[in-house]
Amino acid sequence: MSNRKDIINLPLVREGKVRDVYDLGQSYLIVASDRISAFDCVIPTIIPNKGKVLHKLSMFWFDFIQSVVPNHVITGNFESFPTMLKQYKWLRDRAMIVKKANRVDIECIVRGYLAGSSWKEYKKSQTVCNIEFPAGFKESSKLPEPIFTPSSKDGDGKHDKNISFEETIKMLGKDVANSLRKISLELYGKVSEYSLSKGIIVADTKLEFGFYDDQLILIDEVFTPDSSRFWETDKYEEGKSQDSLDKQYVRDYFEHVNWDKSSPAPELPKDVVEKTMKKYISAYEKLTGRNL
Repeated sequence: MSNRKDIINLPLVREGKVRDVYDLGQSYLIVASDRISAFDCVIPTIIPNKGKVLHKLSMFWFDFIQSVVPNHVITGNFESFPTMLKQYKWLRDRAMIVKKANRVDIECIVRGYLAGSSWKEYKKSQTVCNIEFPAGFKESSKLPEPIFTPSSKDGDGKHDKNISFEETIKMLGKDVANSLRKISLELYGKVSEYSLSKGIIVADTKLEFGFYDDQLILIDEVFTPDSSRFWETDKYEEGKSQDSLDKQYVRDYFEHVNWDKSSPAPELPKDVVEKTMKKYISAYEKLTGRNL
């Protein structure tokens, strides 16, 4: 799938950094492209088969965690798609038809380890998303227990900013905020336990929710290399940055090139593309036990 917007004869509701959403009338069609983003910018280079990993891994998890919370999926099986969509063969294994949920404008982040921005903040102020922690933690340390650290979009609507749980309550109400925290932590716990049995540490993850028929449901993608930080247990070593199976490898590359992270991003070199693709596929195959 190319980096351009592939042509589908349907109203385009939203062209996201990675996913495109089309209106099917009573439902949405969500298509996972091979685009990749970093630092809130879409990278001009695609990662082949990335969209398939995101779609198929999300479908695996939606099935695995449906006992915890309902989700927006109607079908992700191309054979079950309406006839008018069958002409778009490239949708196979990268598109799902979903319910039209009203999105909750909060990203629900659960952190189980100190990494990325949380590690930078801890080094500076001994806090994580303004939650105080004792001294003595190292980079990639496991936290005493997973923490819920929601975020919202800033004024321009493009960049995420951490918000307190109290701010979440002000935005959504106490009942909804408590439900989001409870469900997010339960999902993280269930998936983390399973993933450890497959040799993968889920260091942190981002979840999104919406309301459908007045019920809170899980939407978007879930526990993918785009939305989560995956570390291999046999390579994990506290006190340093981990060689993760996710897009952190792309972020790390851009940390070491001459890019201000705000103007259009440069192309990725071939070796970075190939290694990133291998990381995504490896995460999928280790977690599901299936070949892509």
